[in-house]
Amino acid sequence: MAYKQSSSTVTNDKNLKAAEIRLQPVSVTRKMAASLPGLRAQAEEQGLRIHHLGAGYPHPEVTDPTSFLEATNRWFAHLRDVDGVNDRDLIPEYLREMYAYTDTLGPLSPRNSFATVYGADWGLAMDPARLIPTVGATGGIALLCSTFERPGQALAYITDAPTYAGFLARSTLNQNAAIYSVDMDAEGPDPAQFRAQINQAREDGYFVPFYYTVPDGHNPAGFSFGAERRRALLKIAQDERVLVVEDAPYLYISYADPSERPMPFMTLDPTQTVHLFTGSKIGLPGPRVGFAYTEAVVEIADGEMVDLTDLLLTEASADVLFQNPHALRSFEALLRQDDGSIRPSLWPVAEEKLAIYRENRRILLDGLEDELGQFRDRFHWTEPEAGFFSVFTFKQADVVTDDAFIQKFVERYGVVVVPMYDFYPDDARERNGRAGLNQLRLSFCFSESTGPSRRLELTEAVRAFGQAVKAESGIS
Repeated sequence: MAYKQSSSTVTNDKNLKAAEIRLQPVSVTRKMAASLPGLRAQAEEQGLRIHHLGAGYPHPEVTDPTSFLEATNRWFAHLRDVDGVNDRDLIPEYLREMYAYTDTLGPLSPRNSFATVYGADWGLAMDPARLIPTVGATGGIALLCSTFERPGQALAYITDAPTYAGFLARSTLNQNAAIYSVDMDAEGPDPAQFRAQINQAREDGYFVPFYYTVPDGHNPAGFSFGAERRRALLKIAQDERVLVVEDAPYLYISYADPSERPMPFMTLDPTQTVHLFTGSKIGLPGPRVGFAYTEAVVEIADGEMVDLTDLLLTEASADVLFQNPHALRSFEALLRQDDGSIRPSLWPVAEEKLAIYRENRRILLDGLEDELGQFRDRFHWTEPEAGFFSVFTFKQADVVTDDAFIQKFVERYGVVVVPMYDFYPDDARERNGRAGLNQLRLSFCFSESTGPSRRLELTEAVRAFGQAVKAESGIS
């Protein structure tokens, strides 16, 4: 693919008036966090209890830092024993290294450990020198966007309809960027439209650097791409010389049988893929540990071919010159066993999280079936094979899931849900004026309670949702 300095047909006036600046979308997570206190107050005024089916946060039971801190302390004690203590001032070498100036790539040991364990899980020989630390997967999105924005050319990003709101928020910060989205069916994006949108963007004068997606546990679409569809999309990306940016927060939050888990794009062709990993779901969200990995080579000005890793590293050093070595070293504790040896797999770590999410998923799906299963002609919901979400669809045309509908759901029933229309790019709404306006995103990952109270709370939330849906649909 090409990454070239070029003159742009889209102006970039530094004196742009405030009225001309594009209003950027706000991430759904931020909107939810900001609105929860007000929603709770509204429900309490009506004598209702808040039922959480909106927040896409990791559950408190899987973000308890106790075991993580214990593992970190064991790992740091192991490092002290292995690396020794400096004779001059008695400071352990690992501490001296952690709190000194460090490379933009961060300490080598966490990258070596991650490449070994992650690569073994997915059958890929990963090069640690190509692992660029990022501030979570969101930091990886920002890094990619800023790298391709650097030449100042007009850009078109290909993405799904619907797509992750965080990607929309970052990519459209660039006034020279446009979104060309691709509609999806139950297997993933439509391949014919995928190719057509790439070609249309180029005809419209844009450079197309990559296609962004969340193929496993899609946020917000609530399903995973089929294996055949992945191969079809990858073949088109190869033909058209467009990178596939694979955001993989839910790769280990999988409910599929191990033999039926589709392989990520990275394993199919690492030279065509940029893989974004985050430790937020398998570890803890607070440290914001992530990695971007690619083996792609791209063309720059004058036809020179360079490793995309080198471009990303240059961009990263201009943004986050020194990664947080304490966070990276602490995350490495998850990759190590109690004796300091490297883990053969991250799946045992994931299983500790999956025990909660698998149970929550079953409560949601069973509850929807109990409440609404006899009305399948009027409602549909996805059964996610990974991730945190199910998308609920009203089949009748008279239900409109706009902001007023969401507000009513809280005021009348105390049920918090997220509307889907915010996840659809502008061009998808132009193709279909009702895009997302008959859908809700249901989250089964979060509640404020733990243990038996969590199960009861989620069960009651799903029951309240089902009853609210029937009431709003005129079903007695």
